Amino acid sequence: MMTARTVDTAPNLTKQLYKVAEAMEILSMGRTFIYEQMSAGRLRFVRQGTDRRIPASAIAEYVALLEREAAQEITR
Repeated sequence: MMTARTVDTAPNLTKQLYKVAEAMEILSMGRTFIYEQMSAGRLRFVRQGTDRRIPASAIAEYVALLEREAAQEITR
């Protein structure tokens, strides 16, 4: 007797790269500020042709950086 098995063959489609406009929305920050943070090396990005994409991990790292900086301000 054969039993049917459900096999999850769908790939994990969690978004990994965000356009600057998407990062602006996620971080609630303006375009100029996002580009300033990227230029300063505070927000990592990758190039895709002439476009810049911000990895999901870079957004999480940037938020963690802001939290650390805020904690340091409190202790001063």
